[in-house]
Formats: sequence, C-alpha cells, structure tokens
Amino acid sequence: MTEVKTIKWKDDNIVLSIDYPKEKYNDYKTVIICHGLIGSRIGVDRLFVKTSNLLTEKGYLVIRFDYKGCGESSGEYGSNRLSDLIEQTEAIIQFAYAELSIKELILLGHSLGGAVALFTAINDSRVSRLIQWAAVGKPDFDIRRIFGTERLSELAEKEVVDFNGYSFYQPYFESLADYRPLEAAHIFSGDVLLVHGSGDQDIPCHYMNEYKNNYLKREKGSVEALLIENGKHTFSSASPFNELINGTIQWLERK
Repeated sequence: MTEVKTIKWKDDNIVLSIDYPKEKYNDYKTVIICHGLIGSRIGVDRLFVKTSNLLTEKGYLVIRFDYKGCGESSGEYGSNRLSDLIEQTEAIIQFAYAELSIKELILLGHSLGGAVALFTAINDSRVSRLIQWAAVGKPDFDIRRIFGTERLSELAEKEVVDFNGYSFYQPYFESLADYRPLEAAHIFSGDVLLVHGSGDQDIPCHYMNEYKNNYLKREKGSVEALLIENGKHTFSSASPFNELINGTIQWLERK
C-alpha cells in the first residue's frame, strides 16, 4: 500500500510517498530515499519505485519524496541551497517520527542525494545506517562539470541559467562549495554501504574508495563497498540493477 502525503517546508509543499510492507508491524525499519540533481521520488527508469517494491517485500517501510521544485513538489529546485536540501530531508525525518512508529531509520541517497543523506545523518543521531549509491564526492566540482563551463559562464551575464528546463541561480552553485562530503565522512558513526558502477560517466567511481578510506578512519561504524561492473549512474539495465538491489538488501539483512 502506498500513501501520498504533502508536508509544508517554509513556503513550499513537499510531496512524499509512504510505501508500506504487506505485513503490518508495531514499528518499522524505515528507509528514506534521497534523490539527486533534478530527480524525483520515482527515479530515472523507476529506480526508486523498483527499489521500494523490493524493500517492502522484505518488510521495510520506504519513504520517497520530491525535493523542492522536483517531481510534484512546489517551488524552483535551482533556488535551493544545499543546506535547504538537508533541511528538507530533516523535515521528512521529523514527519516520519511524528506520524509513524519507527524501529530503525536508514537513509539511502543517490548521486547528489548521497551527499545530502550523509550530512543529514551527521546532523541527526536518529539515523543509524547510511546507504550511498553513486554518491558525489565533491559537489562543487561534480555539479559544475555536469553543467559545463559554457552554460555556467552565462551566470556572469545574467542571474539565472537553464538546465534541462530547470532554472538555476547563483546561490545554488555558491552553496555547493561549502560542503565537502569526502572530508566529512568520518563524522558519521553508523554503518555505511557504498555502491558505485564502474561505467558511471556522471560521477566517477573512484569516489567510492575515497569514501571508504575516510569511513575506515572512524573508531565506530563499519563500511562496505560494492563495485558494479559496467553499472551506469542510474543502474537502469537489468543486471546492474539486480546486483545493486540484491547487494543492498543483503547488507541490510546482514546488519
């Protein structure tokens, strides 16, 4: 069963889906999914819907949501700062604890959402475990590279730049430089799963090992890494997706 809800964040409406397992529990192991740049709670090629379907079969409750200006949520995504994305994720956690019975809280972040999930987990001790799929390692560098220098040069002449029909403003890009997830990884003390595809052309897969090395510096918390051969950024093909979700579920169940 899926419920669609709307919560208020500042002046905008954030839309979320709650996917329940078939079996009812007194409390739920809960996974909150954080999408990436101009994504949605559906995911490219239904990545997050397919993920949720398989997680709920295992008894997990899954919350998928659209960041401001994405999917069905109101506002403009490009007017966010990265701190706003963290705050919106926190608002979803607050909603979950207010409306649901939570046994354990796990954040799953993809791409830029992987960095947002990490900083949210650092700020909120209720997050016990973290899953990062193809996570950005250097938001300022990675996102600017995706946009390209030609498009970003337009900001020198006007206050807004178009990217796939989304309007982006200078504060969005300025905010990215304030966050260095690779350097901050050691602060989170929970267990971590890292997954990346060797064929990722958007976010380089070497970040996975850099994240792992920094997580290994901690006194508390384990880290495991899974490299998916020929996996693309959104794990859309059948074999990489199966490896992605099976590895994720095995890690969840093993812990």
